[in-house]
Amino acid sequence: MALAQVDPTVGDLESNAALIERFHARAVEAGADVVAFPELALSGYPPEDLVYDRSFVDANLAGIKALAGSLRGAASIVGFVGRNGQDAPTNAAAVLAGGRVRGIYDKIELPNYGVFDEKRHFAPGARTPLFVVRGVAIGVTICEDAWRGDGPVHRCARLGAEAVVNVNASPYHRGKTFERQVLMRQRALDDRVAMLYVQTVGGQDELVFDGDSLAYGPDGKLLARGSQFEEDLVLVDLTFPARRRAIARTAEVVRISQPLKRPSRPALRARQPRTASSPTEEVYTALLIGTRDYVRKNGFTRAFVGLSGGIDSSLTAVVAADAIGAEHVTGIAMPSRYSSIASLEDAKELATNLGIDFHVVPIDGVFDRFLEAFAEPMAGGAPAVAEENTQARIRGTILMALSNAFPRSLVLTTGNKSELAVGYSTLYGDMAGGFAVIKDVPKTLVYELASWRNAYGIAAIPERAFTKPPSAELRPDQRDTDSLPPYDVLDPILELYVERRAPVEEILAAGHPAGVVRRVVAMVDSSEYKRRQAPPGVKISPLAFGRDRRLPITNHFRSPEGRTAR
Repeated sequence: MALAQVDPTVGDLESNAALIERFHARAVEAGADVVAFPELALSGYPPEDLVYDRSFVDANLAGIKALAGSLRGAASIVGFVGRNGQDAPTNAAAVLAGGRVRGIYDKIELPNYGVFDEKRHFAPGARTPLFVVRGVAIGVTICEDAWRGDGPVHRCARLGAEAVVNVNASPYHRGKTFERQVLMRQRALDDRVAMLYVQTVGGQDELVFDGDSLAYGPDGKLLARGSQFEEDLVLVDLTFPARRRAIARTAEVVRISQPLKRPSRPALRARQPRTASSPTEEVYTALLIGTRDYVRKNGFTRAFVGLSGGIDSSLTAVVAADAIGAEHVTGIAMPSRYSSIASLEDAKELATNLGIDFHVVPIDGVFDRFLEAFAEPMAGGAPAVAEENTQARIRGTILMALSNAFPRSLVLTTGNKSELAVGYSTLYGDMAGGFAVIKDVPKTLVYELASWRNAYGIAAIPERAFTKPPSAELRPDQRDTDSLPPYDVLDPILELYVERRAPVEEILAAGHPAGVVRRVVAMVDSSEYKRRQAPPGVKISPLAFGRDRRLPITNHFRSPEGRTAR
């Protein structure tokens, strides 16, 4: 078996087909009998409403037929967008052998939670055919099909499968790696089958796919494991007892090849198990891959980052430099009368350490002109917040102007999840940009990631960014704690309320102060309109703002615990 964890691009059918052909050729050269590719490898995942474009589905169907003709020497399992008898799109996997499509499996269990909208886009399948390769009955399933103990994997085993291939495009979040290992091992043990899990790798909009393909024997032993966050061809020898599992009479069977009388090649050498990443390294790599692929796949060649000298913009710049190369990143410091000398020094030191282009664009003159223009109409109003936000919007305008001036340039925003959660951000100011690198990263994790990156390589981020109190520096002696609880108090409340959807009474029962909890909850609920206007960013948590968490902006519901969404 060969598990080809590849990085396709949604909609780029020609390039995806060429990618499949390259990995198939490598697998054949290694002596593979079967090569499995990820879920929707030909179309890219997720295709979303592209499945409603008939020309796209037609082109992808022509592509799978062409691949059947070009992939020779080993049976292949390739994900693509199928059509059922009612002309509805399906999330399908084709088994290709002998120059033609030998069979198709349509995904049965369609996830419809979190980032998944598969019931919107696909019709469910119903059949579980078995494919006999070298005398071994193999079942094919797709992603969610393996998450139910009594689902399609179990059905394949009852029909006589001795191996089940599960092809995936399973988005990464913290902790999911361990969940998958437990799940796939359990399926192998429960159904006494070899369980082969092949996963996509790379970034697609907000989503990151982490590879880490897995192969388990019927005894639950881990046989092979793919690299994480990079393309890989995972080869594994599967051996089965002489006394075979009987295939049920009711099974739909496609016989592809006969057993070999003698081995056609020596057994594979055992693959050294990869070193597990630390949880912090895993998140950092996900941010890097998500940023790299968003920039690369959308045709950008340069990124602009506003550098304040603080920890958020510092981490964003470091990720950008690691992802696309320091020579493609430009840092812009935009000091005002409220910016400290230390902040400007730290921004310059960071840029020097990273080797990125760096410019200083003072904003005081522009700010003065704005204040003059506002003076009469703002008389009698509350100018303090307006003046703070005006500085942020001037900076956003400068960054967007620079992006417009240089073709194929992108502004990376620097706001973190804690700020976005409670609305501590400025529309058309620090939220202005094309991609939000740390959008799903709480402030406390920002510090952890920055510390890990400084220890991992050159300590690019100045020490003061870690030690000085967080501040937007939009008024004299400003501190984030003027408006927010300390981040080590705020973030645990946000984790409970946002990521775990805990009600207020449960958060209070966990020991958090009542006044702080209700204040934080009110800030989160009242900031939905801001989050709806934020750029996309890398998802690294089980529940990210945007596609995961969808609440109405206009919402007057108040829960019995005091929750308000006004």
